[in-house]
Amino acid sequence: MIFFFPESLCLLLFLFSFLATAGAEKWLIPRLAAAAKQPIYEGGPRWHMKKSGTPTMGGIAFLLVATAAAPLCVFFLRKNGLQNESVSFLLAIGYALLNGMLGVLDDVTKIKRKQNAGMTPMEKLLFQSLFTALFLFGRAKLASGGTAFAFSFGKAELGVLYYPLLFFFLLFFVNAVNLTDGIDGLASSVSYGVGCALLLFSILLGSAAGALLSAILIGATVSFLLFNAHPAKIFMGDTGSLFLGALLAATALTADRPAVLPIAGIFFLLEGFSVLLQVGYYKLTGKRLFLMAPFHHHLEKKGWKESKICLFALFLTFAFCGVAALLI
Repeated sequence: MIFFFPESLCLLLFLFSFLATAGAEKWLIPRLAAAAKQPIYEGGPRWHMKKSGTPTMGGIAFLLVATAAAPLCVFFLRKNGLQNESVSFLLAIGYALLNGMLGVLDDVTKIKRKQNAGMTPMEKLLFQSLFTALFLFGRAKLASGGTAFAFSFGKAELGVLYYPLLFFFLLFFVNAVNLTDGIDGLASSVSYGVGCALLLFSILLGSAAGALLSAILIGATVSFLLFNAHPAKIFMGDTGSLFLGALLAATALTADRPAVLPIAGIFFLLEGFSVLLQVGYYKLTGKRLFLMAPFHHHLEKKGWKESKICLFALFLTFAFCGVAALLI
């Protein structure tokens, strides 16, 4: 059933998110340029070294905009009697903000050490596991929609496997988005594409909270691309990529269609699995499966320009979002 809520509010949120993100980035760039310069990963492509000194932590704008937009969204949802939707919205925003703040801590650690290695992978994973467990526990107690994956042709009841499966997928997806943030404009453009699909799906499925979350995400990513497209004036850092990954995943759950996320977010999965396959293949054979992982670095090694990789990733995303639409 289509839920008829004012589409004008989604447009308003998009415009607010777009303009507020642009304003925040304009304010942040000169300040972060002096205090938060990006350390470049020495094991990456050698031509990335010229990006050294580009300000990072531009994802702070995402956190500020989401926090500012949340009260309006909750007010609208409660005013229209959508109490459960308002709870789902707050859980999603909270999950994204917690991951974004973890990204802040990681980015600050990198800057202080003046190297690309920040928190250890285990430290980040422990915090992410805690945030994910709290998010899923909150949904189970306050906004549970059952333990089935819903599709256009029916439901797949998973029972006790539902939450463990979501737990590991959320961890993988959030980190896959983080891995995608390796070249100018890539993570933000793919997030924009998936966000557009989630907005459409949310409207068709009658999820007001999902639509509002998607509108905020789309406005923020489009605006950020003005500053992050090649050559980037600022990077989002782990602050932004962890926030976006968590917000995308939480929005899919809010719209009650988590199963479409691996399809619509196919490029994120390609990035994540390329790292796992590279490590596993090297341990087994002593050889590399890709020229470099994640996959976008493999394409760079093949001679692809950063703008071409972003266009390819966005095209692939929209194509698979069309496939995902068949399942809603």
